[in-house]
Amino acid sequence: ASSSDWSAGNEAPSESTAAEIAGSLTSLRIQTVLFNPADGEVERLVRGLGNAVRVAKAHGRLGYVHLAMGDCSAASSLNEELLEGFRSSARNDGIDELSFEWFDANLGSAGGHNRLFDGFDEPFVLIFNPDAFASPHLLLELELPLWDKRVGIVEARQVPLEHPKDFDPNSGDTSWASTAAALIRREVIDTIGGFDAEAFFLYCDDVDFSWRARLAGFRVVHQPAARIFHDKRLSTEGRMIVSDAEVYYAAEAALMLAWKYSHPELAQRLLRGFSHSPLKLQRKAAKYFRGRMGGG
Repeated sequence: ASSSDWSAGNEAPSESTAAEIAGSLTSLRIQTVLFNPADGEVERLVRGLGNAVRVAKAHGRLGYVHLAMGDCSAASSLNEELLEGFRSSARNDGIDELSFEWFDANLGSAGGHNRLFDGFDEPFVLIFNPDAFASPHLLLELELPLWDKRVGIVEARQVPLEHPKDFDPNSGDTSWASTAAALIRREVIDTIGGFDAEAFFLYCDDVDFSWRARLAGFRVVHQPAARIFHDKRLSTEGRMIVSDAEVYYAAEAALMLAWKYSHPELAQRLLRGFSHSPLKLQRKAAKYFRGRMGGG
């Protein structure tokens, strides 16, 4: 995809404008939140991001890079020896700084990223899942839609399983961006704040964030040429393999999203369905939601 593919009904950028976007990622922060990472997961994460950084810098499209890692695990996932090894590997690939913070609390995805936002002053931030692997051209492709200053969030395509949602095949405009891999302008965070960690612990925080960005006038764009491998799998029967956390927090987040955006009929319909679900975790989510309603 080239920058001319993203006109969204407007004039495509001139050659001089297209040239100006080269190197527009003058400074980039990459954020990821860990929770009991699997063996080799952090190593894979750093290696993939390092590939993408190295390629983008080789093309002159990227400046200073800070990889910030937060840890919601009960005990720190990384010791100093491991950290120093990751820092050495990251430096070899052009990642200028790698920081690590153990939160000593499970803040969830939304709360963890909000904590990492403290003190952040780079013009762009890439929110990235720890169980994802970046393609080498990820940053080059994510940058392309930014020629339009109204584009506030650019998301990557996930393989092998993508979220079932609509996007405009010409402009890339979509209703929401998954923060499995999403490049965000600093102005978006300055305008709308961080993630709503009070409402969303793990899921739908990115949906809410995208909707608030769009309400503030920013475009949210799906960039299918920017790809990540997201470690989601199917069973031999073709069903998605989900964890208990996914079952519970997906139900909780669906209820909270419907309620927050003034759709009480949908919230009540979901609540009835989850309350009578054969899945204990969905019934638990329904009970939690009724408790929050009762508490105002």
